[in-house]
Amino acid sequence: MQLEETINIAKQLIENAEAILITAGAGMGVDSGLPDFRGEEGFWRAYPLLKDKGLHFEDMATPKLFKTDPSLAWAFYGQRLNLYRATTPHKGFDALKELVHSKNNNYFIYTSNVDGHFQKAGFDEEKIVEVHGSIHHLQCLTPCSKKIWRANDTFVNVNLDTFRALNIPSCPYCGSIARPNILMFGDWSYWNEKRFNQQIARYRKWLKQNKTAHIVVIEIGAGTAIPTIRYESERVSKQFLNAYLIRINPYDSFIDKSVKRGLSIPLGGLDGIKK
Repeated sequence: MQLEETINIAKQLIENAEAILITAGAGMGVDSGLPDFRGEEGFWRAYPLLKDKGLHFEDMATPKLFKTDPSLAWAFYGQRLNLYRATTPHKGFDALKELVHSKNNNYFIYTSNVDGHFQKAGFDEEKIVEVHGSIHHLQCLTPCSKKIWRANDTFVNVNLDTFRALNIPSCPYCGSIARPNILMFGDWSYWNEKRFNQQIARYRKWLKQNKTAHIVVIEIGAGTAIPTIRYESERVSKQFLNAYLIRINPYDSFIDKSVKRGLSIPLGGLDGIKK
C-alpha cells in the first residue's frame, strides 16, 4: 500500500472515531527539539561529557546514583528539568488537541515521556497516564513516606562544563536527598507509584466506558528498545472490538502480524500528525 493511500485510510478512520487514545514515546518530543536517546550514540550525542566518562543511560537513570554521586545524578535530571521547562511543545500537540476537542474530549493519553509536554500543551491532566512518572514531581530518595510533591519551586543549577549540580534538592519532610518521581532502572522497590496508580485507575475506567466505541489509537514515536508504549497500543487494538492502531514512526513503523487492525506510517511525529 502506498503511503498516500495509507494516510487517506487513516484520515477516514480518525474521522469516524468516537474515542481517541494517543500513545506516545520519546519520538513525540524530537520535533520540539528534545533528545530521544535513541541508542547509545544518541545518548552520548546529547551528553558528550558522559561519553568521555564511559557512562551509559542505564548508569545515569538509576536511584543508586543519587546515593553514590548525587551531584552527578542531579546534573543529569536537573539539566533535563531545565530543558523541558524551556522547550515549547511542537505544533503537532495543538493539532491533536483540536482533534480530541472534535470528539467531545473523549480521549486519553498514554505516554512514557516524563517531560510533561502534554500538560504544557493544554491537555487535561486527568486524562494522562505517565507510565514512567514525571520529572515535574519529586519524592524522597529514602523514601521516608509515600508523599509526592510538585517540582514547581525546585530549581537546579548545573555546571555544564563539569556536568555537576551546584545544589541538591532535598525532601521537605525529612531533609534527605530528593529525586524525580520517575521509574528508573532497578527501581521497583523505591519508585513511589502512588501518582501513577491514580492515573492508571482513571485510564482503565475510561477504557471500560469505551469498550464498544470506535477507538483509534494514534501511536507516535514509540521505539522498540523499551516497548512499553507499543505493547499497550497493540493490546488495546487487539482486545477492543472496534479499535484500530495507527503507528507513526520514522524507524520502527512495522506492526506485528497479530495486530489485525493497524496502519503503519513511516514518518516523524510532527510530519505524520500533519499529514
